[in-house]
Amino acid sequence: MDLEDLGLSRQELGYSGFNEIGTSIFTVYEAASQEGWVFLMYRAIDSFPRWRSYFYFITLIFFLAWLVKNVFIAVIIETFAEIRVQFQQMWGSRSSTTSTATTQMFHEDAAGGWQLVAVDVNKPQGRAPACLQKMMRSSVFHMFILSMVAVDVIVAASNYYKGENFKRQYDEFYLAEVAFTVLFDLEALLKIWCLGFTGYISSSLHKFELLLVIGTTLHIYPDLYHSQFTYFQVLRVVRLIKISPALEDFVYKIFGPGKKLGSLVVFTASLLIVMSAISLQMFCFVEELDRFTTFPRAFMSMFQILTQEGWVDVMDQTLNAVGHMWAPVVAIYFILYHLFATLILLSLFVAVILDNLELDEDLKKLKQLKQSEANADTKEKLPLRLRIFEKFPNRPQMVKISKLPSDFTVPKIRESFMKQFIDRQQQDTSCLLRRLPSASSSSCDHSKRSAIEENKYIDQKLRKSVFSIRARNLLEKETAINKILRACTRQRMLSGSFEGQPAKERSILSVQHHIRQERRSLRHGSNSQRISRGKSLETLTQDHSNTVRYRNAQREDSEIKMIQEKKEQAEMKRKVQEEELRENHPYFDKPLFIVGREHRFRNFCRVVVRARFNASKTDPVTGAVKNTKYHQLYDLLGLVTYLDWVMIIVTICSCISMMFESPFRRVMHAPTLQIAEYVFVIFMSIELNLKIMADGLFFTPTAVIRDFGGVMDIFIYLVSLIFLCWMPQNVPAKSGAQLLMVLRCLRPLRIFKLVPQMRKVVRELFSGFKEIFLVSILLLTLMLVFASFGVQLFAGKLAKCNDPHIISREDCHGIFRINVSVSKNLNLKLRPGEKKPGFWVPRVWANPRNFNFDNVGNAMLALFEVLSLKGWVEVRDVIIHRVGPIHGIYIHVFVFLGCMIGLTLFVGVVIANFNENKGTALLTVDQRRWEDLKSRLKIAQPLHLPPRPDNDGFRAKMYDITQHPFFKRTIAVLVLAQSVLLSVKWDAADPVTVPLATMSVVFTFIFVLEVTMKIIAMSPSGFWQSRRNRYDLLVTSLGVIWVILHFALLNAYTYMMGACVIVFRFFSICGKHVTLKMLLLTVVVSMYKSFFIIVGMFLLLLCYAFAGVVLFGTVKYGENINRHANFSSAGKAITVLFRIVTGEDWNKIMHDCMVQPPFCTPDNSTYWKTDCGNYAGALMYFCSFYVIIAYIMLNLLVAIIVENFSLFYSTEEDQLLSYNDLRHFQIIWNMVDDKREGVIPTFRVKFLLRLLRGRLEVDLDKDKLLFKHMCYEMERLHNGGDVTFHDVLSMLSYRSVDIRKSLQLEELLAREQLEYTIEEEVAKQTIRMWLKKCLKRIRAKQQQSCSIIHSLRESQQQELSRFLNPPSIETTQPSEDMNAINQDNSAQPETSSQQQLLSPTLSDRGGYRQDSGDAGKPQRKFGQWRLPSAPKPISHSVSSVNLRFGGRSTVKSVACKMNPMSDAASCGSEVKKWWTRQLTVESDESGEDLLDI
Repeated sequence: MDLEDLGLSRQELGYSGFNEIGTSIFTVYEAASQEGWVFLMYRAIDSFPRWRSYFYFITLIFFLAWLVKNVFIAVIIETFAEIRVQFQQMWGSRSSTTSTATTQMFHEDAAGGWQLVAVDVNKPQGRAPACLQKMMRSSVFHMFILSMVAVDVIVAASNYYKGENFKRQYDEFYLAEVAFTVLFDLEALLKIWCLGFTGYISSSLHKFELLLVIGTTLHIYPDLYHSQFTYFQVLRVVRLIKISPALEDFVYKIFGPGKKLGSLVVFTASLLIVMSAISLQMFCFVEELDRFTTFPRAFMSMFQILTQEGWVDVMDQTLNAVGHMWAPVVAIYFILYHLFATLILLSLFVAVILDNLELDEDLKKLKQLKQSEANADTKEKLPLRLRIFEKFPNRPQMVKISKLPSDFTVPKIRESFMKQFIDRQQQDTSCLLRRLPSASSSSCDHSKRSAIEENKYIDQKLRKSVFSIRARNLLEKETAINKILRACTRQRMLSGSFEGQPAKERSILSVQHHIRQERRSLRHGSNSQRISRGKSLETLTQDHSNTVRYRNAQREDSEIKMIQEKKEQAEMKRKVQEEELRENHPYFDKPLFIVGREHRFRNFCRVVVRARFNASKTDPVTGAVKNTKYHQLYDLLGLVTYLDWVMIIVTICSCISMMFESPFRRVMHAPTLQIAEYVFVIFMSIELNLKIMADGLFFTPTAVIRDFGGVMDIFIYLVSLIFLCWMPQNVPAKSGAQLLMVLRCLRPLRIFKLVPQMRKVVRELFSGFKEIFLVSILLLTLMLVFASFGVQLFAGKLAKCNDPHIISREDCHGIFRINVSVSKNLNLKLRPGEKKPGFWVPRVWANPRNFNFDNVGNAMLALFEVLSLKGWVEVRDVIIHRVGPIHGIYIHVFVFLGCMIGLTLFVGVVIANFNENKGTALLTVDQRRWEDLKSRLKIAQPLHLPPRPDNDGFRAKMYDITQHPFFKRTIAVLVLAQSVLLSVKWDAADPVTVPLATMSVVFTFIFVLEVTMKIIAMSPSGFWQSRRNRYDLLVTSLGVIWVILHFALLNAYTYMMGACVIVFRFFSICGKHVTLKMLLLTVVVSMYKSFFIIVGMFLLLLCYAFAGVVLFGTVKYGENINRHANFSSAGKAITVLFRIVTGEDWNKIMHDCMVQPPFCTPDNSTYWKTDCGNYAGALMYFCSFYVIIAYIMLNLLVAIIVENFSLFYSTEEDQLLSYNDLRHFQIIWNMVDDKREGVIPTFRVKFLLRLLRGRLEVDLDKDKLLFKHMCYEMERLHNGGDVTFHDVLSMLSYRSVDIRKSLQLEELLAREQLEYTIEEEVAKQTIRMWLKKCLKRIRAKQQQSCSIIHSLRESQQQELSRFLNPPSIETTQPSEDMNAINQDNSAQPETSSQQQLLSPTLSDRGGYRQDSGDAGKPQRKFGQWRLPSAPKPISHSVSSVNLRFGGRSTVKSVACKMNPMSDAASCGSEVKKWWTRQLTVESDESGEDLLDI
């Protein structure tokens, strides 16, 4: 078939398409707004391959409409939070303030107790008797009035359209309304009589009630009945909010502080009025455009753009009317207004609601404590299914002895078994003491009793003394260490204050360290010891305030510790209860009451069920877990057990098999599809049997049915088993067999139970059910109010003849010709004499096809569709056209309340519940910043940038060039320039394509040169370390491949590949700017963290797709069910449901699936032979799917993006680590980690800390103790091994924050315990080093005194030598002879008598002196034994002795024997050896030896 070009202009073709860059941007923005995108996708499907269209538009919706759009909400929420803090006085406090006119007084309640009740002392009292006032204030009266309001609402909701001939003014509903109006008027009069008019009117609630009384009284007047006064009647339902205190509190929390929400509503109305006036002035003169002819029309058009419903139609009509010249300007005008209204204004509503749901800081801390107490209380009790054993009598099992006592170990005696004997022994002892006489007892009994009492007294005294000594020692140690720390801190502060140096800004580490030291000194030291006599009054006052503050903090510490102890006691009690049940009940913890607790088969089943992949390797020395290369893959494999992995694979295969099912290829008649069914049932039977035998079914601690997941597993298994056994051949529509097939479609939900992260998603959905339920009640109340009003005003008035030329019902008969349009997007004008195509249809008088207000049910359905902002324009046009323009206010008010407040309230509640489930809802500002910091630090990585080469060679120059900012900016400009080449379509037949491709080739060679320069500068290994460099290398390699293919082939595929390479290159710009990188990280991290939520959404979508094939697989085509959108197969059903998720005409698809006879052909035998729909099934199917997916699951994505945006949204004014701090730390880490391994030895941490500057700097002059604490923390936590980048960064983060404000309860206790231990150990080390220095000084003094004694002895020796040797005798000898004599005498033994003669002032040292043969024996000095000295210190001491002797090689010595004629040289040698040994012992003392003295 040949296609002919009609030569249509751009105005006739429309402004949507991808032919030029301008219209392409315009079309992408339209699709990103989720309005009309599906029709663009269907046009693309008709022109291109189906997979390409699906992939392009689904990814466009996911990234632009769901991720990037929600980033705007995150930005507005964070910005509003910052402004809220700055302008808190303007907005007012969150906490509710009590009125100054009220006071609290004690009143006796019904139970006889007393309670405080707020009483308005200035409220005037009425003149009614006391009995009536008491009745008016009673709870019975209030409940009666609220019950009457409920009955009135039910009666009003029962109203319906009875036909045109029925007289409506005096029916039973009118009489009931008169009766209720009189009743409520009497109620108001009674309250006025009891309270007085002034007292009555002072309450806001009474004002609202008085307004309703006046309005409803006027409404029952016959001429005003069923008029605008009906609003007052239906607004009575608002009074029912007071029935539920939780609902009342929730409504007050949202709408109570009405200043913010009211101001935003006024701002929105003002914006609409201003923009409507501007649009009226701009487009009122345009011909063939009736949307802006008057101000009401302009207001409705701008309001329609605000709600996004049909805003593309408004813009397209305006563009076609203004002409091709002004179309771009008008398009920019509407896009800017739509961008501001939908992304900023609606996000402001979400921010205001979230701020209203926010709690006060003090209330958050209080709720944290209360929540911890509640968790402790819930852990104390066992589940009800286990506590049922307590109702049965105890029957402990007896041990049957089959061996001799020596052949086996005696089992542990049960505690519960021993308790009864302990209690019985105490009872026997008490009874025995009662029986003993007081005065006539025997001496033997008296002595025994006195001996027992004396032994008990001595035992208690000994225990108390031991405990008191231990406690006293610990207290003395702690007090001494604290005194030393306080003295050192005070001394450093005094020395630092009088140095006279210019004041330097301290780092955050130093500030937080001084805060903690001062806090501990104030807590552990008494206030009286700190106050000195010379302090001024101001100083004393400040010290007193600090002491009071820290005492309050100490009280908080005690509360935290009490809660922790309570948790531990609760867990212990629970374990004790479980153990007692295990001991006393033989059937406890027995699967199916058959298999024994320790049976071999049960142990085998446990091994099979709990087998799990574990590849974590621990260091045998340090015990730390080693990081493997593929740890992420190993973590994924170890996510679930092997059995669960097998079932996940089987379930996925079964779901894939179900995707091939259709109404025309059913599993009952396809044997190949039955194989997967049999495999699933068999494998699930084996799995359940193994788990039941291992863990039990219900009455065991780890039973299969212990939560909703276990119930769902059993349900899915039973449904699959029944269907497999039954396998019905004929399935009638709306039968039990079809219901069984629908329930079989829940099979993908098994993945929720098998994967732990999926179970977490389910808990996040259902844990906040209470708040979501309250929001649903509010929205249902709003819908009920407007539905009741709509029934009373529009019932029967919306019906009209389908022929627009017929007005009356009597003339609506016969047939007429209806025209049809060729295409919705083409603006074709008829030529002269040409008629539009059409066909003849019969005339019918009927309501609109999709909605009516004939009864409350249909009205509620219509308003629910309007609440989703789909179809409300059609409802508005029909009401205005058939009832009157004034009634258009009705639908606009409902849309405004439902859209601006209702839906944003849903978003806010889902985000608040998500934060509460994550544990961040009750966090204070500091705690939330700390959690954000921890998450940010987990993402931070070391800089993958190698160091600059040392020399100034070629590589160093290349390094400087590639790292220069100008070079990086140039590359970024070149990337943008290459991306501009795609602004023109690359068509092989177009001659312009070749020059564009050639320019792209040139850019590719430039990028190849860039990569080459970086590889030369950084070396290949250094270049490969950076992920950005790897991405650039990949894109550049693809570019080179494209260049080769381009010059070789030159076809359409090579041009497409070249365009893809340019697109890939464009994404590299995002990492080169801080703001773009922050937003990109937000999107990427949000995708990573929302992976399981997206998977959960897909599984739900898959379940609904399978069910849709069963329910609506053969429905006939209608307005929106067509060849593109239908449920004939699972694949097409998934695309239709994805369209419904975006809200694109989901209500019209629902009405197409509701088609009933006579508009379809029924068949009662089988459902696949009929083309009719299912009214009730479609209603439940589509409404539940839209609420779960669009209102809850998509809002979870918003919550995740808001949470992740706060990770990267930080300012320099924050007290936590900023981007500059992290960047500085990364640079310093690269300097220390020269091998780029991501780990460094522990001893290198001190060098890293010394290199830090700025806010992370550690001043060794002022904060030397902090430096020691940080170094010791790394050594303690990692046992002296290697530390990673995140280890050091985590330590710095803890040291840089005030842990009392930023950390939560459990984490705070653990951190304070760790820091106290570190301070204690560092203090011990400091004391040990101080003792070493003191001992060294003492040793030096001893050596100095020994040198003096040595000089005195030397002089004594000289005198003795002169006495023993006369002057005539020659005593000097040459040095050679002296050396020989020394060698000879060294081998001679030395006697104790010689030593005593030589050293008369010293004791006998023979016990510790030794020669070379006794070197291995211990030596003793001053009563202490010591190891022999090393050779090197001995030689050193000998050399020092020689220096003290003046360096002489010969010594004049005396004779050591009693014979005066002995050899003098031998005596001199012995004296020298003796003194050498003495000095060696004196000088060779180490610090470690002296510590033992």
